[in-house]
Amino acid sequence: MYRLIIKFLRKPKVVKNLAAALRDSFGLPARDPGVDRAIDLGYKWLCLAQDNSASNDGGVAANYNLVAGWAPSYPETTGYIVPTMLDYAKLRNDNTARTRAERMLDWFVSIQFIEGSFQGGSITATPVVPVTFNTGQILLGLAAGVREFGGKYAASMRKAADWLVDTQDPDGCWRKYLSPFAGSGVKVFDTHVAWGLFEAARIEPDKPYAETALKNIRWALTQQHKNGWFDNCTLENSPYPVTHTLGYVLRGILEAYKYSNNGEFLEKSILTADGLLSRLGENGFLAGGFNSDWSDAVRWVCLTGSVQVAHCWLILYEITSEKKYRDAGFLANKYVRRTMRTEPPPETRGAIKGSFPTNGKYLTYLYPNWATKFCIDSNMLEKSIREREGTQG
Repeated sequence: MYRLIIKFLRKPKVVKNLAAALRDSFGLPARDPGVDRAIDLGYKWLCLAQDNSASNDGGVAANYNLVAGWAPSYPETTGYIVPTMLDYAKLRNDNTARTRAERMLDWFVSIQFIEGSFQGGSITATPVVPVTFNTGQILLGLAAGVREFGGKYAASMRKAADWLVDTQDPDGCWRKYLSPFAGSGVKVFDTHVAWGLFEAARIEPDKPYAETALKNIRWALTQQHKNGWFDNCTLENSPYPVTHTLGYVLRGILEAYKYSNNGEFLEKSILTADGLLSRLGENGFLAGGFNSDWSDAVRWVCLTGSVQVAHCWLILYEITSEKKYRDAGFLANKYVRRTMRTEPPPETRGAIKGSFPTNGKYLTYLYPNWATKFCIDSNMLEKSIREREGTQG
């Protein structure tokens, strides 16, 4: 038995995973790198993920795996990394970030299907099929590209948006092109697709993009419980939604309110935001998933979801001036920042894990690019609020 244990421990992948799990077993680190450092370290890590993508194509590697290393590029999440890069370029007056975003956008044009859609999964995944959700996320990037670079990406943006209009069901749901990588059944978090259409509508107001997006938001709200929880909000047929997908659906409804100024959308957003807020711990702990009564379904944190929800709380603070949302957003952001490694190796420095502890059930032992992207976004909004109000972070 002793020899078997020694043989097992000699495997590099086992040692890496055990070391990561051991670090997290000591609990949440005390130090907080702070808002500015978290933004800059996260940005540098996304640059590394773009430069080291296993497919070497201009996209951003889906994740860094403690065992397998860098993954191929992920079109979906690279799509919404584009606005993050452009926002960072403005924040830091960094033209390199702008150039990186342009490289991502050029890649999208090269891989877009002729009818306007984009594939699901990583660029090397099979089957290679059009997927609604992924197309909507890339639309966010294309719309940002049109705003930043002019007409260079306008045709690609219109094709993607037109495809989403043409493939929507009459009730506002998208059922025809579901992802083969996200479990069966309709997904209420397609509200994040609707957000992409809102951004396209701001550029092309005469197109039916906003009407299509609003139809989806109204359909999604038929899935909302009176306490703000949602049906059909799970990945891979999980019995409970993770905060990642709850963050998606909440952000989409908030964007619907911002676009339309329809008070119902704000009221429905607040239902979900308050349900989540009721589960926030004193140190910023937010369980990674919830049952329909908002009781914790798990004991680990989905770090991606925590910063998505934090960002939504901060958006609500901007809308309502309710300080409970500001304080909750700051607290959840701080929790996630404390999990960020600020020391080498570079492959994990500045990155955000899937779960805390890292052996939690959301992307175990992985550093997904979208976790870091959402962390940067939420901390950039926190920075803006703190600077406006004269507080330190």
